[in-house]
Amino acid sequence: MHKKVLYFFLLFVLSVSTAKSQDTTSVDTIQHRPEEPVDSTLRIVNLIPYITLHVDSVLSYKLTINRDETKYYWYLKNSPVGLKINKDNGMLTFKAEKSFFLSGKLKYDEEYSVKIGVQNLANPKERIDTGFTLVFYNTDVVLPKLKPSVGSTLLAEEGETISFSVQCEAGNFTIEDILFTSNISISNYKTVRKCGDEFSWTIPFDFVKDSDTTKTKILNLSFIGSTPKFQIRDTANVRITVKDALNYPMAKQEYDVVVSNLRKHLMTLKYTFLQIDKKIRKTRGARTSFDLTSATSALTGTILSTSGGASAETAGKILPSAGVALVPVKEATAPNKVVEQNQASLIRSSIKRLEYMLYDYTLLGDRDPQILTKTAKLKEELKQSQMQLIDVPVDVTTEGMSEEELNKYFNNPKVNKKYRVSNKGR
Repeated sequence: MHKKVLYFFLLFVLSVSTAKSQDTTSVDTIQHRPEEPVDSTLRIVNLIPYITLHVDSVLSYKLTINRDETKYYWYLKNSPVGLKINKDNGMLTFKAEKSFFLSGKLKYDEEYSVKIGVQNLANPKERIDTGFTLVFYNTDVVLPKLKPSVGSTLLAEEGETISFSVQCEAGNFTIEDILFTSNISISNYKTVRKCGDEFSWTIPFDFVKDSDTTKTKILNLSFIGSTPKFQIRDTANVRITVKDALNYPMAKQEYDVVVSNLRKHLMTLKYTFLQIDKKIRKTRGARTSFDLTSATSALTGTILSTSGGASAETAGKILPSAGVALVPVKEATAPNKVVEQNQASLIRSSIKRLEYMLYDYTLLGDRDPQILTKTAKLKEELKQSQMQLIDVPVDVTTEGMSEEELNKYFNNPKVNKKYRVSNKGR
């Protein structure tokens, strides 16, 4: 019995001493635990590196540091318009007013790098410079639009070239494809595929038909821009009123043909005049020879009849009769070319008139508005000349004579004097 009591007493003493030993160990362990290191670097503890703001929203954010804030001040660098910070407590404020974006001071979806810093008032060397990125976004959908570089209505004439570019007004989406349609099928045009391309079309001269009573035709052009990804479309319309106009290149070709034919006709007439004038001049020379011979015979007979001698007197009586006998011979062998003279005068007057008309109806400038009238008048004069000389045998060959040679003969002063109109009786 006493042994059991002694045994339990020893167990109790042993457990108590063990417990004390454990308590002492835990206390010693706690008392000798190493201290945590003190944060000696100046830091902004709650800085957000990337901030996004919606338009018309308000930012109010308190920045804190791991120091007593009363001994430090805050500052901003390269900050966008409207962003402010309280230098005493680090309160960052901003109101993203829409007027900033409408005026262009701020832009959507553009990253603004803002520099921010904090510095000790007593020790300038204790400072920190860091930064964050600020982005503004807008949930309003701005649709892209097509903007032709010309007005919605145009007035043009046949033969003119219509040229303008199709621009795109930026929005939340980008127009990638542009389709083109028109109410009237056209050809030979430069189409538009993307923003900034140029539409070009030269209006053909047969675009306005004779059946168009108003001599005009309206062409409606439609440019349809689309964003394939979001299926957003915009259409720009251009209305072109086309007026009937003269096909000047073709009219010029017709005028040149008429002038060429008229010049050829003038060459033919001048050569014909030359041939007729030569015949008249030959006949005139023969008649002059007969007249001189007749006059010489008469004068010789008169002289001989007054001189001495019977034979001289007889010869003097015969010679005047011989001179008189030459007159019918002259008329038989070299009759007056009255018809040829009239023909030459008619041809000459026709040449002069055609030359004057050719000079008077010369084209003026690059696009003479009277080209059709002048062409018609030259045609009429050429036809009238051909009809007037229809009974005159015109030589169509010039035998290799140049225009310069014919003009030189035609404008010869002797020839001009021969066919000059007399002023007698005026």
